[in-house]
Amino acid sequence: MNPILGMLIFTCGGLAGATFLLPARYVKGWAYESWWFVYVLIGLIICPPVICYFTVPDFWNVVMSAPKAVLLRCAGFGMMWGVGALAWGLMVRYLGIGLGLAIGCGLCAATGTLIPPIATGHAADLVKDAAALTVLGGVFGSLAGIVFVGLAGKLKEDELPEEEKKKAVMEFDFKKGIITAIIAGIFSAGMNFGLQGAGVIEEAAVKAGANPCWRGMPVIMVVLWGGFIVEAAWCFQQNWKNKTFGDYAKPSLRNILLCASIGIIWVMQFVCTKAGEPLMGDLKYISFAIMMASTILFSTIIGVMTGEWKGTSTKTKAYLAFGTAILVVSFCVISFASKP
Repeated sequence: MNPILGMLIFTCGGLAGATFLLPARYVKGWAYESWWFVYVLIGLIICPPVICYFTVPDFWNVVMSAPKAVLLRCAGFGMMWGVGALAWGLMVRYLGIGLGLAIGCGLCAATGTLIPPIATGHAADLVKDAAALTVLGGVFGSLAGIVFVGLAGKLKEDELPEEEKKKAVMEFDFKKGIITAIIAGIFSAGMNFGLQGAGVIEEAAVKAGANPCWRGMPVIMVVLWGGFIVEAAWCFQQNWKNKTFGDYAKPSLRNILLCASIGIIWVMQFVCTKAGEPLMGDLKYISFAIMMASTILFSTIIGVMTGEWKGTSTKTKAYLAFGTAILVVSFCVISFASKP
């Protein structure tokens, strides 16, 4: 055990989650759906097996040794996440990194806490004792944080002229952004459900000789299979609709490298989440919440640095800061109250 190192690794995952879309600003000449497909091909299909190859001996047999029900469940949660990921990209497109990720991550954490007991018929567990009520309080706290961050976004929309909003976020649209943020926050929680639902694969990885810190890498690969199916289907549908299949016939080394960097940075947030868990001992349950909290912190900082809040009033910035602080505190409450 090394909890301090584990927390640092989770925080690195949050940094990856906050920054992975930055290179997308420099993709030129390709439609949104075209560069998105190249990114998911690299991040969801190519990177995971490469990581597994270097970290888990005989990783393919490790995965194939798992019961089919486990593989299907993980891939199914990956498909759920895939829907959320598509909305995630649109959310950032319409709201920007700072505002979009604060709302999306907050909803994702709340959803990840509430849905599992409700879906499995154990809704009563949400209020069964003091610890459960504390978790529920943390969830409502995160929702309150989302309200304040959302108010900051609405104030921004009202305060700035259209040309100013477009300088930092080219397609800023608060209404579309909120709708996609709700979808992203709810469905993206499928990633955590999938990552935590394949203990049998992690055990097989350790038995095959993998270092415990890398035991979760094959699980990431399986979950992302499902996610890729959804994302690729959407991209091709958009290519067909917008007649943009021609983008693939005019490859750009610059765009390919940018999309590769998006995919590599993106997958690292989940690599960090799973790699840090064994260092935490009984505290491994806090991995997803810490990653989400640090994503919000870093995305807020990036949003400020890239000018997303330039020209807004002190009141608007105060709402943003207060809402972000509530979200981070709420995640900490959820994490520590969730201890088995």
